[in-house]
Amino acid sequence: MTSPSLVATPGALALAREVLQIEAQAVAALTSRIDGAFSSAVDLLLACAGRVVVSGVGKSGHIGRKIAATLASTGTPSMFVHAAEAAHGDLGMITRGDVLLALSYSGEGDELLTMLPIAKRLGTPLIAITGNPSSALA
Repeated sequence: MTSPSLVATPGALALAREVLQIEAQAVAALTSRIDGAFSSAVDLLLACAGRVVVSGVGKSGHIGRKIAATLASTGTPSMFVHAAEAAHGDLGMITRGDVLLALSYSGEGDELLTMLPIAKRLGTPLIAITGNPSSALA
């Protein structure tokens, strides 16, 4: 027996359809934003001889964990390194041949920015995903 509170009402169905249409439009709008930076990121990932090391803090960290897990489950060696832990010993997990995928909405988080000079010194390419194209991370 289904609880009456769980039965979809016509209003709930209409709202669900509206939300899905809005999300579909947002995804479709992304097609015009794919540019050379996207192509360069794909090239780096395809040429990666090591692991894709994904990092972020907060919500970006949660998303980064999911990205790393998805990559690993589809056969791409990857791991998540929390940016705050990186400064306390976990930077040693990043090696030459890896690619660093750094996620930050602001692009200004100190923890993540601290990782960049070390990655650069190792010759580890950086792919940055940020909501702020004029940020230090970008």
